[in-house]
This record gives sequence, C-alpha cells and structure tokens, in this order.
Amino acid sequence: MTVLTEIEAAPPYAPAVIALCAEQQEELERRYDGSDEAPKGLDPQISFLVARIESEPVGCAGLQLLEPGVGEVRRMYVRPAHRGHGVSRMLLAAVEDMARARAVHTLRLETGDLQPEAIGLYQSTGYRRIPVFGPYLGSVHSLCFEKYLHLQAAPARVRSSLLREADR
Repeated sequence: MTVLTEIEAAPPYAPAVIALCAEQQEELERRYDGSDEAPKGLDPQISFLVARIESEPVGCAGLQLLEPGVGEVRRMYVRPAHRGHGVSRMLLAAVEDMARARAVHTLRLETGDLQPEAIGLYQSTGYRRIPVFGPYLGSVHSLCFEKYLHLQAAPARVRSSLLREADR
C-alpha cells in the first residue's frame, strides 16, 4: 500500500510542532523514567519540518544552526503508529536538504542510549558517532553523531511543500 506523505516547513510555534514535540517529551520521560535529561521547551531558532499523511501531522524534525557551516538536527519525532514506514528517513533527508540550502556542511545530532531505533536510523544514513558536545556534556544517556554533507549535491527536495511516497 502506498501512502502520500507531505513534508512542509513550519514555525516552532505551529500547533502541529507544539503537539508533536510534547508527545516526544512524554515518550522520552517514560523511556528515561522521568530523567531531567530530556529536552525542555522549544527554541525559536529551530527551523521545523512537519510530515503529514492525509493532512494529519505524523512527525517533525528541526534544524538549528550552531555556528557557520554547522547545524544540529533537533526534535526528530514520528508518532508510533507511523513508524517503520520511512517517514523518519524522509524527514531526515529533508532536514539535510534544508541544511545544504543554508550552506551547512556538517550536521550533528544527539539521541539517547535507550533509543536503539534512532541509533539505527542515524547510523544507516551515514552518521558517525562523535564525542558528546555542547549542552550534552555530562549527560549519562547522550550519544552524539555527525555527518558531512556534500553541498554541491543538494537536490531541490526542500520547498514550502514536499510530496513523497512511502511504501507501507
């Protein structure tokens, strides 16, 4: 079965972004037994993308610029009912395209050691493990990854609206 997935840019204050990030926060708190290590609040400097299936928001991911040429993938989340269908791969590819469009050549990210599905996604898409950085220093659960982006190879996938198909 083929499902049409739309990925579009959204501001950090969009209701879909707020709802998806709240769900992510709840899942992380359950997974890490209420640990304070889960991210709190939304940074207005994050540029978000929202994945929708039949107009329903099913996932999000953000890009935050850290320094010239370096960005961080933030708030990557797909609702449990939509996992395993390629939505997270499409979101990650769209964030990478958005980064390339902003001359970001290096993308970093953090995930937790109790999130094997996220670790598998990042490793299978070319991210390599690096030492923890920035706000994750001292976090006992943090694992950090990095990927070099080839700027000249940036396809035009990120637009105000992006239509892709995911196999179900």
